Amino acid sequence: MTVRYAANKDVQIAYEVLGDPATGVPLLLIMGLDYQMVWWPDEFCEQLVAAGFAVVRFDNRDTGLSTHFAKGDSYTGNDMVDDALAVLDAVGWSDANVFGGSLGAAIGQALALLHPERVRSLVSVMGTPVTAGTLRTLRYVRFGTVAKLARLPKAATREQEIDNLVTVYRTVASPGYPFPEDWARHVATLSHDRHPRDPGTTVRQNAASRRFTVPALSTLTRPTVVIAGADDPLVRPVAGRDTARQIPGATFVSYPGMGHNLPEELWPDIIERTRAVAR
Repeated sequence: MTVRYAANKDVQIAYEVLGDPATGVPLLLIMGLDYQMVWWPDEFCEQLVAAGFAVVRFDNRDTGLSTHFAKGDSYTGNDMVDDALAVLDAVGWSDANVFGGSLGAAIGQALALLHPERVRSLVSVMGTPVTAGTLRTLRYVRFGTVAKLARLPKAATREQEIDNLVTVYRTVASPGYPFPEDWARHVATLSHDRHPRDPGTTVRQNAASRRFTVPALSTLTRPTVVIAGADDPLVRPVAGRDTARQIPGATFVSYPGMGHNLPEELWPDIIERTRAVAR
């Protein structure tokens, strides 16, 4: 796939298009904290295209092939919303269905709140309410998992960096489904070779996740599905339930055995729900 670039002022956002953006139903995928767009599985994207969507995925600022920031720099969640708008503009879409995971779920919610004319529908996955505030958001997080990730050994070689990426994914993955070992190692390698992970990105994006300026979720008017993993090791599923409760007419889905990733076994149902809300 060809990597293209959208510009938000002096920030360049790398993105890819799967399917025909002129004829497919527009679907924008927004990735989570410190993950590159390649962590959206190619086969998942291809199945979305087969279901009639044109899919666009992108590297959030500070990740992958997009503009990276230096120590001491900062940005807000609203800046990341503007990045998503820049991608829509670059593709030539006046609006799109939005599918966001983890931090991407918050960005998707904010996009629908701030620019409802650009959002046809919203699928918010593995996320917390964008309006929760710092203290409430902390109550949604499982800090045992955060502490486990913080104890990862500092990598000194390329192989150790890749091992750490696989370990992170394994730690948050779905306990009720087989771990995709070969795929995770392949994508960890690809991710590292595109751009090695910068620990500063985690700090800056965590800070950005607490810096959204948006109206109340009760004002969100787009058709919405909220998906949570009932066994998410990182974010408590009540976060998704609280998100859906605040959005008028939203549907809440909690999958047993699902963690903080999208198990291949659930793709058919997730894709069908995405098609349904897009309709």
